[in-house]
Amino acid sequence: MDLPPQVRERIRKVFGQEMSADEVVARIIADVRARGDEALRDYARRLDGAAIERFEVPRDEIIAARDGVERNLRESLEFVAQRIADFHRRQRDLLPTGRVMLGKGVGEEISALERVGVYAPGGTASYPSTVLMTAIPARAAGVKEIILATPPRADGRIPALTLAAAGIAGVDRVFALGGAPAIAALAYGTRSIPRVDKICGPGNIFVMLAKKHVFGVVDIDGLQGPTETIVLGDASADPVSCAADLLAQAEHDEMATAILITPSKELAHRVSIEVDRQLKGLERRAIAEKSLEQRGGIVITGNLEEAVALVNAYAPEHLCLLVANPESVIPQIRHSGGIFVGETSPEVLGDYAAGPSHVMPTGGTARFSSPLNVLDFLKVKSIVSLDERAFRELSRHAAAIARAEGLTAHARAAEIRLKPGGA
Repeated sequence: MDLPPQVRERIRKVFGQEMSADEVVARIIADVRARGDEALRDYARRLDGAAIERFEVPRDEIIAARDGVERNLRESLEFVAQRIADFHRRQRDLLPTGRVMLGKGVGEEISALERVGVYAPGGTASYPSTVLMTAIPARAAGVKEIILATPPRADGRIPALTLAAAGIAGVDRVFALGGAPAIAALAYGTRSIPRVDKICGPGNIFVMLAKKHVFGVVDIDGLQGPTETIVLGDASADPVSCAADLLAQAEHDEMATAILITPSKELAHRVSIEVDRQLKGLERRAIAEKSLEQRGGIVITGNLEEAVALVNAYAPEHLCLLVANPESVIPQIRHSGGIFVGETSPEVLGDYAAGPSHVMPTGGTARFSSPLNVLDFLKVKSIVSLDERAFRELSRHAAAIARAEGLTAHARAAEIRLKPGGA
């Protein structure tokens, strides 16, 4: 991926040479593995401009941040946290618990992961919704310990709103760590940072590459890239709402994708006009304009069926379904991270308040992956506990296949048990 000029200059300044993003991440991970906390402090100073002695945030600071949030905002955070928890607890309740027998002498045991690392972007900004949308599904699944890593500000502190969300979500420990160094520390552990079993959460290109590098040492939730939305509308759609949904996506960052697909030329024309009108009042107008210029668009199709086919081919992270009969269209959507149905279910509610996690597959990965949910935090152990009769019946077949594969010791391990005295 081509990095912006300012990022390339930053790399030259920090590392003293030109490097690709992948090379930067590989260097950081190797350094953290070799030097542990010393490397983390070094990178906090060089990358974040923060002098950090202690990475972990004291528990009383988290509680104070939670209690200090403005009353109306805290009420909203707690209300939304409860909705997220309710949704994911109901999902967990529908799944088997403990040992489940799936045949005579065979079954499986389902259990939660022990320790999960949640990454939330931060630094100068604060994204409490990301903390809620990642930590709460893990807690609902039964994860024993949830660790949050998020970048500090230049003063070494984490924004109070992020800490408040961590307290509301029930995060166990919070560390002032950002970027690829944080991912490396969570994956391999240091003297101060515990090693986790899985890392979840969005981030910039360096965070995503770091997650890719450590996959296999730990599990990851996916490689979420720049966010994307397709608005699928027909002649019945409100152009004002269509434009608002497109701009809500475009304001994320310049790499965001916001596309209208419609069989209605009239809607396409009216939405184009409305986007220009609404852009004028946006605080993040420059970002949204750049996003729409580089990655946005309006596609006019011959009919609704062709529009649906384009959606499935793209496999978007978000699909806003603004058509006259959405329930007839939903079964035709095979690939999408989330479907937002009609005027009363805009994507913004999915981003913040509806209940399902807003961490969703991007870049076409909705073809084979899902939004973050309790299944991401569960694992299965197969159980084989056969009686004598089943053992004798299966041993003959197992030994025959083992010998066909040239693995005679495998065959003998079954056959020896069939002989009196095991000889």
